[in-house]
Amino acid sequence: MPNERLRSALLARGMTVQSLADEIQVNAKTVERWITQSKVPYRRHQYAAAAALKVDVTTLWEDDRNVDSTADLTKAEISTVYPHRHMVPPGLWREIFGRSQKSLDVLVYSGLFLSEDPLFHALLKAKVEAGVRVRLLLGDPDCAAVRQRGEDEGHRIMDGKIRNALLLYRPLIKSHPEIALRLHDSTLYNSIYRSDDEMLVNPHVYGIGAYMAPVLHLRRLPGGGLFDTYANSIEHTWENARPVTDADFTGA
Repeated sequence: MPNERLRSALLARGMTVQSLADEIQVNAKTVERWITQSKVPYRRHQYAAAAALKVDVTTLWEDDRNVDSTADLTKAEISTVYPHRHMVPPGLWREIFGRSQKSLDVLVYSGLFLSEDPLFHALLKAKVEAGVRVRLLLGDPDCAAVRQRGEDEGHRIMDGKIRNALLLYRPLIKSHPEIALRLHDSTLYNSIYRSDDEMLVNPHVYGIGAYMAPVLHLRRLPGGGLFDTYANSIEHTWENARPVTDADFTGA
C-alpha cells in the first residue's frame, strides 16, 4: 500500500520526490520506493525527511521505534532545568538572545526584569539593526487574564508591572520602531523567551511569582516536538495580539 501520508506531506510542502531526495541526500528512486512501496527508511533518513517536510516523524511512518525515538529526542531537547527563575545565571538571558541570527521573541505578561535591563535594550537595538526579527509580547494591562494572574500570584499589581515595562520600553520603540511590540489578552501558562532554535520556558505556578517557578532551557532538535510546541504558542499569541499604541505607553 502506498504511503499517502508522505505523498501528501510532499504536496503540502510544495516539494517533489527529487527535491526531497536532494535535501536529505539520497537517491530519488529511494524516496519513490518509500512512497509507492511503503518502504520504511533508515531511522536517520526518517528524521531528515520529517525535518525537511516540517512534520513530526510519526506523521509519516507508523513504527514503534519512532515513538520511542521521538520520546528520547524530546527529552534531549531539554538542555537544563533550573528549580527557580532566580537561579538562572544572570548572563544567560543575554547570552541566549545574543546568539539570535533570525528571530528573537519574548512572550510574557510583564517581563519587568528584562525591561529594566539597559544591556537588554542595547542588545535589542543591535539585533534589529543586524536584520533580526524582534517581537515583544506583553499582557494587556486592562484584560481579565492579567488581573487573574495577579490574583494567582497573591497580589493585584500585575497591571502596574506591565505599565512600568511599557514606560521603560517606550524610548526603545520610539527610536527603533522595527522592534515589534504587541499586547495580548491570552491566559499564559508559561513565559517564553526564544532565540532562533533555543529558548527559556518559565512555567506559571499558582500561588507564586514567576521568579520562584522553574525554567527549562530548550534546544530544538528535528523530530523532538517539545520546542515546537512552545514555539507554536508564541505564533498563536502573536496572531491574536494587538499593536501597542501611544495611549498604552502613557496609560491614558
